[in-house]
Amino acid sequence: MAETVNTPLDMFYRWEQETPDKVYLRQPAKLEWSEYTWAQVADRVRRIARFLKSRDYEPGSRIAIWSSNSMDWPIVDLAIMLAGHISVPIYPGQDVESANYILNHSDARLVFCGDFDQHARAGEAIGDNRETVAMLGCKNPTDTSLEDIYQNYEPYMESPRPDGEDIFTIIYTSGTTGNPKGVMHMYQTPGHVVPGLAKAFRLTEGENDFFSFLPMSHAAERIVVEMCSLYVNATISFSEGLETFGDEIRSVQPTLFFAVPRLWVKFKEGVDAKIPPEAQAGLTAEQKAGIAQMLGLGRARFILTGSAPCPRDVQDWFLDMGIALRDGYGMTENFIHGIGWTKDDQPISGCVGQPMDDSIQVRLSDSGEIQFKSKGLMKGYYLNPEKTAEVFDDGWYCTGDSGKFDEDGNLWVTGRVSEVFKTSKGKFIVPTRLETLFGRNPSLAQFCCMGHGLDAPIILVTLSELGKGRDREELTAELEALLDEINAEVPAHERVSNLFITDEWTIENALLTPTMKLKRKQIEDHYRDLVQQHLGKGRVNFLD
Repeated sequence: MAETVNTPLDMFYRWEQETPDKVYLRQPAKLEWSEYTWAQVADRVRRIARFLKSRDYEPGSRIAIWSSNSMDWPIVDLAIMLAGHISVPIYPGQDVESANYILNHSDARLVFCGDFDQHARAGEAIGDNRETVAMLGCKNPTDTSLEDIYQNYEPYMESPRPDGEDIFTIIYTSGTTGNPKGVMHMYQTPGHVVPGLAKAFRLTEGENDFFSFLPMSHAAERIVVEMCSLYVNATISFSEGLETFGDEIRSVQPTLFFAVPRLWVKFKEGVDAKIPPEAQAGLTAEQKAGIAQMLGLGRARFILTGSAPCPRDVQDWFLDMGIALRDGYGMTENFIHGIGWTKDDQPISGCVGQPMDDSIQVRLSDSGEIQFKSKGLMKGYYLNPEKTAEVFDDGWYCTGDSGKFDEDGNLWVTGRVSEVFKTSKGKFIVPTRLETLFGRNPSLAQFCCMGHGLDAPIILVTLSELGKGRDREELTAELEALLDEINAEVPAHERVSNLFITDEWTIENALLTPTMKLKRKQIEDHYRDLVQQHLGKGRVNFLD
């Protein structure tokens, strides 16, 4: 038996008994909120568990959840645990081919379907031999629905306690290269990890409001929001979608908020559109507090960015606004049990900080690779012992990221070991270092440095909302000056020869992963011929 710690199910049983009348989940519909207490949530969890038990699947069968966020997501997740099965989340933005691979590789017996991008082709991904159940927002045909289950199944009243070393979820990675890998996590893992995270995030039991809009299939959202909510009895309010997001978060004013860099960029662009950047320097503390309130962050005690590097100029902007945007660094494989800026002093933009609690060990290999050891580490990749062996070195998880420690022991992530490329002059280039420098211009939004086999690195960029409204001739002159400015700061072999402006990279055009990370190889393959055609035609080019 594993060391005894509280599992997510233990926490569910606790709040069901101790705080049955406390609101746990809030679901909006056109800005009208429906609230569900622990007693109501528990009733639904137990009815779904009874339904799953009635299917006579083998214990530990894989059950998929393919849905954007809604109150149904944590309810279904808890029901899968209660029924003795293993959840397999699928990103709502997942492409059909990858979704089909995940369902087949995991041998998922049933799919809970909510709102997801590929609903029109759901049949291709799911196949004919899997049962399907409709959740909130489902648009594809299903065998039954949660509403039918609530009407036709009695609550499953047992409260089993699984072995801590049993698997409770398989989270497939976003697949920046090759097929996604299934990360297996055990029931004991949240019990070891989440209380420390809650302390680092300044969470007090029973006194927290969370706002969830990122997919819970994303490990960070699931852990920071769903898992932390279970361990501190927080209330979760969900978003109905982009159209109502702003009004919803302003209504909730969450005490903890996590988002990926793309949202922080959008927040900044929205304020810049209303208050010109040159006028922001004169804002008073009271006016800055008003901006935080307008963004929905007026009550937030801990504000976290993660999943990808946040542009330093964007993080600096939030810090200047009095909004302590803190970096966090973890991965699916270590249950995001990693590094964060959790100290009380002002975060340093671009720096991820120090281990979130004393149980986390971190080191750099001889090649500068960041490696972790903690109780958050996965059991391994599902049905893939070879890949599992590749990422472990004597119990240390090898992240594939390169980094450095400063004199105060803070960690700086400097890039991906595998993303370093060599120009035709034989010089190695770390792309993220150059991409960060170009982030200082508010007219630019996304960055991808490439140049393997070229004489010098080049950079592909997309335009921000501000940049899209600019006169091209004026913007070109500004970006040429930016090239000169940055090239004067870097060593000769890192000087960027050309800047190419492209259309936006999205999940839909397969140039971003479902977690908004760059698919570098796909971006490079997509634009390589166009880049070759435009080399020598000017230092700044629009690839229309």
